[in-house]
This record gives sequence, C-alpha cells and structure tokens, in this order.
Amino acid sequence: MKSILIREIKSFFGSPIGYLVIAIFLLLNGLFLWVFEGEYNILNSGFADLSPFFTIAPWILIFLIPAVTMRSFSDEKKQGTIELLLTKPISIWEIVIGKFFGAFLLIILAIIPTFIYVYVIYRLGIPEGNIDMGSTMGSYFGLLFLIASYTAVGIFTSTLSENQIVAFIVSVFLCFVLYFGFHGVASQFKDWQELISFFGMDYHFKSMGRGVIDTRDVTYFVSVALVFLSLTVYKLKSFKS
Repeated sequence: MKSILIREIKSFFGSPIGYLVIAIFLLLNGLFLWVFEGEYNILNSGFADLSPFFTIAPWILIFLIPAVTMRSFSDEKKQGTIELLLTKPISIWEIVIGKFFGAFLLIILAIIPTFIYVYVIYRLGIPEGNIDMGSTMGSYFGLLFLIASYTAVGIFTSTLSENQIVAFIVSVFLCFVLYFGFHGVASQFKDWQELISFFGMDYHFKSMGRGVIDTRDVTYFVSVALVFLSLTVYKLKSFKS
C-alpha cells in the first residue's frame, strides 16, 4: 500500500495536476470570500465567522475531487497497466486504499492553507478573538469526512470507464446527488423531510458544523466511504477474474 501511495503522490506532483488543484481551490475560495461582492464575501457580511467558506467549499470540491480521482484507474485501464497492477504481490484492498489516500492527501494539502482564514477572522473580530472556534473546528472536521467520501466516490467511478471524462462526469453526478439530492427530494416531502435528509451528506456536514461531533455523522461518512471503496474492490476483482 505504501508503494502505491508514494507512487500516487509522485504522479500528482510530478505533473502540473497537484499544483493546479491546490492553486484552483485556494484561488476560487479566495475570490468568493474576499474579492467578489455577494453573500459569500466575509468582509461585507459583518460577522466574524467562516460559514461562507464552509458553504462554498463542498461545491468547489464536487468538481475538484473528481478531477483528481478520474485518472486513478481509468488511466491504468487505458494504458493497459491495470492487469500488471493487479498482479503485484499486494491485495486489491491495499491498491485501492493506496490510491484513495494519495488523492485524499492531495486535497488535504489544499485545505491546510485555508487555516490562515481562521487567523484573519480571529484578528478582525470585535473584540479580537470573537470567533466561534467550536463551530469552525467542527466544520473543518466535517470537511475532512466530506473529502474522504467524495474521494471514495471518485475512485470508484474511475473503474467504470477508461475514459477519464466519463469518470469525471459520473463522479460529479454521484457526489451532487449524495450531497444535495436527498435535501432537494426531502423538501418535496414535508412529512418525511427529516428522514430523507438524513441520507444526504449535506445534513451530516451541517450537523458537524454546529461544533458537536455526533457519532451518527461520523458513522455516516465512514459508511459512505467504505461502501464505495468496497464497490471499487469488487469492480477490480472482476478485471482480475
């Protein structure tokens, strides 16, 4: 698994993709939060909190993470190296986990610089330090689990086709459905709204953003990630057999 992980990290930073992902994520967030006029502009909101960041980050990641993961296995299939990879003296689970953590760590590297936003908000607060750190840290914690789930979805869709664009589109679609789809459907069924919303990522991500880490939210995200990683392993086993 370690060799696969190192190989993935080297491939990301051995080409422009790793730097582009980090730069695009930081640039888009920076423009929406500090430059563009609108509801997400922190300076114009009058409140010392990072809720605008945690509102737009999941939407940016819906496109960014599939762009990172779309090549994971589709590229291996296109180049004809998938069979060689599967014959290595490591289990399929180790291959999948190595690919998963390679993409996951790249996105985490893009998230780390955003901690400067916390410092800026801390200094801008009146009085200084007037920021809800519990809610902020809870949202960051939720973002980690959201990234893990998106990444697992992207790794799975990369096994469906050797065409990276197809893998990207399917991944974006699935991430959108899982994040917002259940919330959209729930709004149409008032009597079942709470139950239907429970199956969506948005519900659990916002729950963590309140600053209270509920084991139900953690279990949900871990379950989603494990389901899609298991589907990836199942799909790869079909190639091997």
